[in-house]
This record gives sequence, C-alpha cells and structure tokens, in this order.
Amino acid sequence: MFASTILLCLGTIILILLLKSRRPKNFPPGPPVMPILGNILDLSLENPLKDFERLRKAYGNVYSIYIGSRPAVVINGTKAIKEAFVTKGSDFAGRPQDMFVNDVIKHNGVIMADYDTVWKEHRRFALMTMRNFGMGKNSMEEKIHGEIQYTINTLEMSVGKTLSPQVVFHNAASNIICQVLFGKRYEYDDEFIKVLIQCFTENSKITNGPWAMVSQNFYDRKKAFKNVKIAENLVKRVFAEHIETRVPGEPRDLVDCYLDELDKRDGDRSSFSMEQLTMFALDLHFAGTDTTSNTLLTAFLYLMNYPHIQERCQEEIDEVLEGKDQATFNDRNQMPYVQAVIHEVQRISNTVPLSVFHCTTKDTELMGYSIPKGMLIIPNLTSLLNEEGQWKYPQEFNPENFLNDKGEFVKPEAFMPFSTGPRTCLGEGLARMELFLVFVTLLRKFKFIWPEDAGEPDYTPIFGAIMTPKPYRIKVQHRN
Repeated sequence: MFASTILLCLGTIILILLLKSRRPKNFPPGPPVMPILGNILDLSLENPLKDFERLRKAYGNVYSIYIGSRPAVVINGTKAIKEAFVTKGSDFAGRPQDMFVNDVIKHNGVIMADYDTVWKEHRRFALMTMRNFGMGKNSMEEKIHGEIQYTINTLEMSVGKTLSPQVVFHNAASNIICQVLFGKRYEYDDEFIKVLIQCFTENSKITNGPWAMVSQNFYDRKKAFKNVKIAENLVKRVFAEHIETRVPGEPRDLVDCYLDELDKRDGDRSSFSMEQLTMFALDLHFAGTDTTSNTLLTAFLYLMNYPHIQERCQEEIDEVLEGKDQATFNDRNQMPYVQAVIHEVQRISNTVPLSVFHCTTKDTELMGYSIPKGMLIIPNLTSLLNEEGQWKYPQEFNPENFLNDKGEFVKPEAFMPFSTGPRTCLGEGLARMELFLVFVTLLRKFKFIWPEDAGEPDYTPIFGAIMTPKPYRIKVQHRN
C-alpha cells in the first residue's frame, strides 16, 4: 500500500511537470521539453550559438525553449527582431527581474532595470548628460585623443618587440568612460582601474546567459556578490571626493550632474538616490569598457593577419589626413574603406551575441505567434550578423560587406550590434567615436605585425555575455 502511494505521488508529479512544460496554444514551436531540465541538454554550456542556429533552421526565426521549467522565446533574423524591438518596441522592452544578476546588482542601475519610470528617467538623464559633456562635440574627441596618446606611449616602448594588447585597450576604454563619469583618468597601474576591470570580467562570466539561471554554484554566487561590493566601495570613494569638492550647479562630470539632480528632487518621491547612482555609474562603466575594448582587440587580430586590408586602410588614412595633426570623427565621411573595415570588425566580433535578455511588458504577438506578458525574450543578434541575403560574404571577414559596387560605404539593415529600439545601447555614439579615432590614429602611426613565433591565428572567440578574442600578442613597428 505504501509503495503504491509513493508510485502514485511520483506519477502525479511527473504528470504535472509534463503538463507544465507543454507549450500553450499558438505559442512559438520548439524542441521537445524534458521535465525539470527543459531544453538545457539541447544547448552547449560552453557555447550555445551553433545550437541556437540549429534550432532556428528547425523551427523558424521565432521559436521557444525551456531553461529548466522556464519558457523563453528566441528571436532571430532581421524581420522578426525589427518587428519585436522597433514596431512593437514597448511590448518587448521589459527586463526579467527574477534572474541571478538582478539579485547581484540589487535591482539598481539601467542595464537590467525594468521598463518603468526609474529606467526612463535615468536613461533620459544619461543621454542628456553625455550630450552636454561632449558627445558628438570636439570636447569629447579631445578626451579620446588625450587617452590615445597614452596608448601610443605604451606602444612606443614596445616598438620592435611584442606585447599583449588586452590590458592596453581595456585601460584606454575604461579611462575614456571614467572621464565622462568621474572627470578624471587613471594611470594604467592604478588599483582603481585594475580592480574594477577584474570585478567586471569575473562577474560577466559568472552571470553569463541562461546557464546562470539553472547552474549557479555557491562559490560563484558568493564571488559575484563580493565583486559587486568591492566595485561599489571603489566608486563610493569617488563620490565622497565629489561631494566634498563640488560646486552645486557647476557640474564637472556625470556624477556632479547626478548630485545636482538629487538636490532638486524630493527624496521620498524621486527615483534618483545614492544607491541608484552607485549601480548606474558601474553599469555605464561596464558597458563602456568591455564591448569597445574587445572590438578593438578583434580589429587588430584581423588587421595583422590581413595585411593587405591594413595597408589599404593606411593609404586612405594618409590621403584624407594629409596635412592634419589628428583625425576628427567627421573624417569618417571621407573614409569609406576604413568605415567598412570598422563595421566589418563589429559584425565579425559579434561582441554581445545574445544582447541583454528582454521580457514582454504585456500580452502581444510576434510573427503571428501569441507571446504572453512577462515572457523571457532572447534576441539572437548572431542571426543578424551572418544572415543569408543580408551580406555578400556572411561567413568570412570581408569589408566588401559594407561597400557597394562604386566603393561607397553602405550599412545593411541587419547591422544591429548595439541592438535596436527603446533598449538600444546607451553608449553607441561614444563607442562609434572611440572605435574610429583609436583605429585611425594607431594605424596612421604604426604597422601591426603578427609575431613570427605566434603560430596560426585562432579567430574563435571565447563565448560569454560579451565575446572576447583569445589572448594574443602583437608586434609593433613605426611606419616609414
């Protein structure tokens, strides 16, 4: 009798799990779902991008998977992604609020903030403040050129030798956003930058993708919370210095602007607070550092191993900048080939392959399927960047993907490395300016060579929330 009761209970539990895993009516199709595990066994934990592509071919551009017992909709291809994030942008603009990363950041900041008043006010504030502090103006260009000079000095000391470019590019990108946020730059061996970048890098791996929802171990969780605490303490020291030295109404940087906002608003009803400022600053620093630095690392990896492309870029740079001390962002309009190469690097680097997860803010439809409110949405940006029919050479590194028959720069509509719609990357303008000025300035001065003893280059990136090239070394020479 006891054994029969146990079997009946087990059977009931299995039946409930099976029913729970069944797809609702008119829900996007997908692979068969296993109780408890969902579709985790259908996806590689090391790099699921090929599996996402395999499922797209089997079930179409809008399909569903189960991450454990939680359903998610994966969106692929230009047409479906534009319908979701542009045509129905507000319907798909939410962020899931029950993931491990939300606990780590205490539901503060802008990247993982839900589509609500707090997010809207902080995004508006960030865009306005970054514009006021020079985005698209000469003052921002001068900040970038100032930092590039430190990069040049580092490379100068290694002329004729080899060096690892990872730290150089990470520190440069970090310092540029530090000047916007904190009004100062830091020496490359400064503990502030070294520790902050280390915390970001580790947490990016720990909170990576769907797997953090089902496979987080105690050590990882403890490490992630510890890293955030360390990063918070670092920026709070900077805030304390600002509070002591600021002149209200005369802001020097984004932190001063935020403190001015706090002075203006009623603390009980305002979405602005010191807790929000802490994660807000860390969000902007993280977003403004890792993506740009890893795109630059990808650029020079390919330029060294495609020397004819490097030389053609240098010819165009020399011609356009003849007689000028330095490049301006506007010079990009006279450099179609350089523009094509930079954009092709962004396409091939696929820096944020699954964007940042979204969720629906209401019951809605997509490509004829019913998508309920609160559904986890995974935008597969990889599907855009190698989509057949959108690119001349979707599977290879080739600047011709961004040039028409007349050699003019063109941008296919599938090019969305910064995502699109209401949640498009806040720092897109700054990133584009940095990439162009760093790329052009360094190529004008140096020749970059793949070291003779380095063996064959490995272009396969390390999968993560942010894709990173495998570590490599560069050899630097002055140009004649």
